[in-house]
Amino acid sequence: MTSEKQGEYGRLNPMLAALEALVKCESPTEDLNACNDVVRLASDIATRVLGTPAEIRQIEGRPVFWWGAAQPDVVLLAHLDTVWPIGSFTPLWQINGDVLRGPGTYDMKAGFVQALFALKGISGSVALIGTTDEETGSHASRKLIQDVSSKAKAVLVLEAAIDGKVKTGRKGTAMYQVHVHGRAAHAGLEPEKGINATTEIAHIITSLASLENKEKQTTVVPTLVKAGNSTNTVPDYAVLDIDARSFSTDEINRVDAAIRALKPLHPEARIEITGGLNRPPLETTSTMELYERAEKVAARIGMPPLGHASVGGASDGNFAAAAGAKVLDGLGAVGSGAHATTEWISIKALEERSAFLHEFVKDLLND
Repeated sequence: MTSEKQGEYGRLNPMLAALEALVKCESPTEDLNACNDVVRLASDIATRVLGTPAEIRQIEGRPVFWWGAAQPDVVLLAHLDTVWPIGSFTPLWQINGDVLRGPGTYDMKAGFVQALFALKGISGSVALIGTTDEETGSHASRKLIQDVSSKAKAVLVLEAAIDGKVKTGRKGTAMYQVHVHGRAAHAGLEPEKGINATTEIAHIITSLASLENKEKQTTVVPTLVKAGNSTNTVPDYAVLDIDARSFSTDEINRVDAAIRALKPLHPEARIEITGGLNRPPLETTSTMELYERAEKVAARIGMPPLGHASVGGASDGNFAAAAGAKVLDGLGAVGSGAHATTEWISIKALEERSAFLHEFVKDLLND
């Protein structure tokens, strides 16, 4: 489709016009100016769609979009940051039939737009919150999310659907760095006088496999490793990154204890461990009640069953559940390709899922 036709399509469809503006306002998490720009733009769009602007809060130095009640019973949770550095995703905006491509469309600016339009005509104790640091761990917004979730009756997360299904389970994530301090020596003349940090880190890497639990889908993955500084020197330092994930809190705690108990082979080597739990698991005990209710709403308005799935990636819904909230995730875009150059969404589903969300929010507010 030509750019002229794409622009015409956007002007005829308010949701597409809003999404096009947000996508073209590129907002990588690390670029604070870009994130401030996208939140201001989102507030301007909210004014046009809902009649009133959003409040723009500064939380730990990061901008947060907040539209609606100060202490909402129903929270619509989204993020406006993306993983894409400015100029790295091309073309920036492309429509081909029902397929729309662009950076952050699937993850998750389309979900934000769906939530914004779902709030048209809604009154009651509800708020749409859009953070700007989700893609790097929500370090600034975590407390805000937990505080608002702890007082809410329901938290609806606008992350993208998976194969069209909502998400009722997410793995918890823990990230570690293992630092091994050895002793340098000449690798040819007197290697026995050194303490080889590479050997130590290799032993740790092979031992991590024993921490996995395939039955419970617990993974412990060594990722980045760096060691040594020259080809003829016994390495005196090595560092290893570890990505650990599980659907079970007990499993995450078990792995955490095992990693922190790692010991060196050489009695004079020293191990230092940093990092830990990033997001707790989103367990089905926190989600199934809202999922069953969502299916009833979908059936009432004539939608096919939503379906549900558990996934390995984490979201801010994990924090909401840990705060005690009832959560349903994956209520955003239908498409695929998160964090990939194949990222796309279905245009048709944009309006369908927004209309469903409108009815679901009304149902929740009528309790």
